[in-house]
Amino acid sequence: MKAFVLRSYGSSLQLTDIDRPVPGDGEVLVRVRATSVQPYDWHFMRGEPYVARLMPGGPGLRKPPFDILGADVAGEVEEVGKGVTEFAPGDEVYAMPKQGGFAEYVCVPESELARKPANLSFEGAAAVPMAANTALIALRDQGRVQPGQRVLVNGASGGVGTFAVQLAKAFGARVTGVCGRRNVGMVRSIGADEVIDYTKEDFTRAGPRYDVLVDIAGSRPASACRRVMARKGTLVLVGGPAGRWLQPASHAFATLAVSPFMSQRVVLADVVRCSENRRNLTTLTELIEGGEVHPVIDRSYPFEEIPAAVGYQEAGHAAGKVVIAV
Repeated sequence: MKAFVLRSYGSSLQLTDIDRPVPGDGEVLVRVRATSVQPYDWHFMRGEPYVARLMPGGPGLRKPPFDILGADVAGEVEEVGKGVTEFAPGDEVYAMPKQGGFAEYVCVPESELARKPANLSFEGAAAVPMAANTALIALRDQGRVQPGQRVLVNGASGGVGTFAVQLAKAFGARVTGVCGRRNVGMVRSIGADEVIDYTKEDFTRAGPRYDVLVDIAGSRPASACRRVMARKGTLVLVGGPAGRWLQPASHAFATLAVSPFMSQRVVLADVVRCSENRRNLTTLTELIEGGEVHPVIDRSYPFEEIPAAVGYQEAGHAAGKVVIAV
């Protein structure tokens, strides 16, 4: 099969012919029909921030822990391993395997695989797993959003942000999205009740008090965010500005360090270490098939142009998701 292989940090992805994987016990071989690109991928390509290499579950000190990136997969079951009972060849599925999506085939544990939403194409489904799962964890699990609450999403136009706006609305909240000028219309179109253009207005200077503030962009310190949060509100950290040495990790560390001195809760939404990805995908499928949530796709690239897609994503201008047709 063909796959884009990463040999070392800082190197380019190389299109390579390698052996097709064989599913082991409890695994499913998926013929990849689509995948997507996200910051998770280029952070692993660069091995940045450097401090993350020292953390458990980080990218590894000297070389990447795996050589085929691609954390989102949508495709068809090609073959099943021993003990697999819920899937059969030809089933349309999607998953968040955290690696292996930049290839024509990937083996996924049955326990991490879910049936693809019937109303989405493979490309649409590939836009969902990591971004929507992150947003779901941030709002439902960490933010504990309730109907009637006010929710602000800082970074509302990106992959996670577009899902966060829609999920908050699905949970019955009143939603404010923060984004750049060119994406104001798009964020409003997916359900935001108010949209703040950060080039014209600092969202921490005025406005209502928010019960939950989902911070994806990491553009303002916790001391500023708390000015517009309810006294018992929750600040959910998802991302932050990129950097070679510490960012976005230092943004999270700095915020968590001051959290004991805040009346508001400060929590971290960590999709990589989540053990409920399959259950979450099933929940997302129900919301998508019910018409409450849909992926926002900025661009689609053919498989051969994955390096270009990664470069576009890394530039930071994508509105919604960047997907790959395999």
